[in-house]
Amino acid sequence: MFKSLKIKTVRILGLIGINIKDILALKNYFRFRRDRKEWLRQGGEITKNFMLLQDYSDNAGQNKGHYFHQDLLVAKMIYDTKPKRHVDIGSRLDGFVAHVASFREIEVIDIRPLEKSSHQNIKFIQADMMNLQKLPKTDSISCLHAIEHFGLGRYNDPIDIDGHIKGINNLVSMLEENGKLYISFPIASREQVYFNAHRVFHPLTIFEVKSIKKYMQIERFDYVDDNGVLHLKANPKK
Repeated sequence: MFKSLKIKTVRILGLIGINIKDILALKNYFRFRRDRKEWLRQGGEITKNFMLLQDYSDNAGQNKGHYFHQDLLVAKMIYDTKPKRHVDIGSRLDGFVAHVASFREIEVIDIRPLEKSSHQNIKFIQADMMNLQKLPKTDSISCLHAIEHFGLGRYNDPIDIDGHIKGINNLVSMLEENGKLYISFPIASREQVYFNAHRVFHPLTIFEVKSIKKYMQIERFDYVDDNGVLHLKANPKK
């Protein structure tokens, strides 16, 4: 209960512009002053102070977690399968889409607007996947950590408690026969809704959607656990 309250407090403070990490990083202020003094002692020049106190305790970066693993894993799958045309629905632009665009063209569909990209490999269509417009079929589709948001209103989409079902049905309808669908979503031991952020699914829920059961066959199931560790070719029933 205390942990839940702590997380909620941090989130509320963030909404009003108060970053707890920035406050805790103030302990490094005196180190900044010492480093600055040493820089000047060595004859260094300072154009402008740009104080960054959090980086003293940061790691080199993140090499685990949902987005890190899924973006690399699925991009590699697409590289290996070499589809004729790949369409992405709502995945992370500065992660997965960028990975794929580094070696091939990718078409991105999102309900949100996007400025025209200067990268020729990224094509963009603005559309609501809960209300499918006439889009040409394709042999390869990805939807990574996006379907759980459909219908919650977070991204100016209309409220629809069945938004994720409609979205999945439309994804399947866009696929050519023998096409591949790469889909990811948060999982837990039971269904949950964190309004208006996202849904959490039991691993088998998506596989029970009628269009998935009728037209799709599961090739593999991989997941990332709560510690950010990737588990390959797991059994979704366990």
